[in-house]
Amino acid sequence: MLIYEFMSNGSLATILYDEEEQGLSWDERLQIALDVSHGVEYLHEGAVPPVIHRDLKSANILLDQSMRAKVADFGLSKEEAFDGRNSGIKDTYGYIDPEYISTNKFTMKSDVYSFGVIIFELITAIHPHQNLMEYVNLAAMSPDGVDEILDKQLVGKSNIEEVRQLAKIAHKCLHKSPRKRPSMGEVTPAILKIKQRRLGKEDMMSMAEGDFSRIMSRIQEQHIELTKLAS
Repeated sequence: MLIYEFMSNGSLATILYDEEEQGLSWDERLQIALDVSHGVEYLHEGAVPPVIHRDLKSANILLDQSMRAKVADFGLSKEEAFDGRNSGIKDTYGYIDPEYISTNKFTMKSDVYSFGVIIFELITAIHPHQNLMEYVNLAAMSPDGVDEILDKQLVGKSNIEEVRQLAKIAHKCLHKSPRKRPSMGEVTPAILKIKQRRLGKEDMMSMAEGDFSRIMSRIQEQHIELTKLAS
């Protein structure tokens, strides 16, 4: 018997595409990308033997009450030791590695491709069944790039440089040649670096604000002392 943690916010797909949902902030989306990356990295590089998920999609990413993500539905997962051949692909159209069409074989780099699709879902809130990759490819040829397909909920409410950095990672994951895609062990630190840069900037701003407060306090104290001396 398998026991699963209750994930009160349902799937990422529901949050992104259900009009009754409030949506996700950019901070939440970036954290979800990192959580999923960590999860898939563990399957590929931490599990013994390594595991290929083979069915990564937003419907299989579950969110808890804090909007932290867990990778779910291992119904199609296979240990890497097997040949990875499909025995029953479900409704994964739009997430499937194009290489699979010619080889009929899943690899870890197939999971990496699917993860790249999920990143663009987080950025655009466009479902793969709604021609997401066509929008992504058109945006890649535009001077405005990913800015052109950014989810309207994020316009003016996200750090556009962080969005571009995450999109760059996604493009690498979607490279047509599996060998040129990064491993999940390379993807995770790249996403973490985006978050760390943000935290570093916030810490510097916090320190600067603290220094300003201390300076103003000292000026006020000196003013009080001078007033006392003058009287």
